[in-house]
Amino acid sequence: MRHFEQELEQLKGKLLEMSALVEASVQRSVAAVTQKDRSAAEQVFRDEARINELEMEIDEFAITLLATQQVVAADLRLVVAALKINTDLERMGDLSVHIAQRAISLLSEPVIKPMVDVRHMSSLVESMVRKSLDAFVTNDAEMARSVLSSDNAVDSLRTASYHELVSFMEKDPHNIPQALDLIGITKSLERIADHSTNIAEDVLFLVKGIDVRHHAEARQ
Repeated sequence: MRHFEQELEQLKGKLLEMSALVEASVQRSVAAVTQKDRSAAEQVFRDEARINELEMEIDEFAITLLATQQVVAADLRLVVAALKINTDLERMGDLSVHIAQRAISLLSEPVIKPMVDVRHMSSLVESMVRKSLDAFVTNDAEMARSVLSSDNAVDSLRTASYHELVSFMEKDPHNIPQALDLIGITKSLERIADHSTNIAEDVLFLVKGIDVRHHAEARQ
């Protein structure tokens, strides 16, 4: 194996490590909310440092590859996609921390409403995260497209949840602190879904060589 190919494998290995950490953080942050699991939230906080460290390592590694190697064609797409996916993964990690922080503030309070919508939304989001990362690992364009098709459902759930929580605040001001936490949680989940969509788009760029961000027909 050429030295350059070994370096590409190292880059992918670092991304896979980060992907696993971020996926676990998303799952734990959701468990912290829906199961009132303090230990899950605390693990999210502990993993944040390694996620941030990996982001810097991957950026430096990829930029060094671009600066020192004559990267062409599919290899160039891989390095560019890795840089973009790296950024999305780090932001997903940050959003998991935000969810875990809000989960901690909800631990001691009786819930103002059942968590059905949060559970439904988080289940969709976790599926999008898993599929987007699996699509990257396996170069699966069809799986990536399935992620893109789920984004609107998450947006709709978030909008419905927002309107319901606003009505709870209007009915009783005592509901405001918890309702704001839940609004923040659903907003963070929506943004995690958006980053999963970004990763799926990057997979399509990597596998097919097409940029689908502004071409709706290419997303089908």
